[in-house]
Amino acid sequence: MNAAVYLGEGRVEVQCIPTPSIGPGELLVRVESCGICHTDLKKVEYNLLPPPRVYGHETAGTVVAAGADVKKYAAGDRVIVFHHIPCKNCFYCQRSLYSQCSVYKKVGVTAGFEPAGGGFSQYVRVMDWIVERGVEKIPDGVSFDQASWVEPVNTCLKAIELLDIRPDETVVILGQGPIGLIFTMLARRKGAKILASDTIPFRLELAQRFGAAAFDPRAADTFECAVKGASSGRGADAVIVATSAPGLVQQALRFSRPGAKVLLFAQTSVTERIEISGADICVGERMLLGSYSANADLQAESARLVFSGDLPLEQLVSHRVSLNDITQGIAIAQRPSERSLKVIVRPQESE
Repeated sequence: MNAAVYLGEGRVEVQCIPTPSIGPGELLVRVESCGICHTDLKKVEYNLLPPPRVYGHETAGTVVAAGADVKKYAAGDRVIVFHHIPCKNCFYCQRSLYSQCSVYKKVGVTAGFEPAGGGFSQYVRVMDWIVERGVEKIPDGVSFDQASWVEPVNTCLKAIELLDIRPDETVVILGQGPIGLIFTMLARRKGAKILASDTIPFRLELAQRFGAAAFDPRAADTFECAVKGASSGRGADAVIVATSAPGLVQQALRFSRPGAKVLLFAQTSVTERIEISGADICVGERMLLGSYSANADLQAESARLVFSGDLPLEQLVSHRVSLNDITQGIAIAQRPSERSLKVIVRPQESE
């Protein structure tokens, strides 16, 4: 089969590699759509894991083979696949901190080499503990492109639930890329007043379409004045930092009221350092929160939101590329242009 193999030093090359073999309790899935996620982009760009690997974890496809003892799935089933699933028994799982579970940290989907998601390939092997609890069937009438959103929507829904947003609250969302726009959709469903920022006009237009007041963050005084105006002068009740850029966390604290919640979502690099005033947290009694990866308890609800069409996710897809053009797709995702948003890889297409 063909796969986009990460070779180190930022290089990805389409190679012919063996189609994975499966064992008892496992599935072989033909990948039809896989979104390019910024988590994978960081791993490629900053060489965070040793090569060779095949990345890609927003995976939707068709079961082509099921191992012995698999009862819930059969060849022909259309499915989405999560690549992390917790044990549900350990110290962290008992506290619903699933992404800190040692089993969760094991990647259970691979195209070969060290498991790394594998969705940027024509076929993936889904391991038994993922088959048991981390696969959802795609209903008839739902496209593979649409279905590939289930995992990223789950990660955003987890963060929204952590913030416990109320209908009368003011929420600021910094960054309106695909993830930031999902946050805008979900926070609006909670009934909150949303103010969002991005430097790209097209993204601001979409944010407005999805119910937010939208601002260029470079006009910081105008943005801050609007936040104050929307919150009776107090500042935002919650701020979501949905992109990574110098000064954003400090801006989030400045825009928030005393006692507010500030959630970091895009600050995933171990090399990134943030300098803030301790008094903003201590004296201001703000809560600085982190949210990372998916929540197994929200798996069914995230699938329902995506499959039902309740979220206008199709408006976030700007590019679809074949596996042979994945380097172009990665470049688009790494360096957004005026109208670029989500890039989806279709491994079965030749051009």
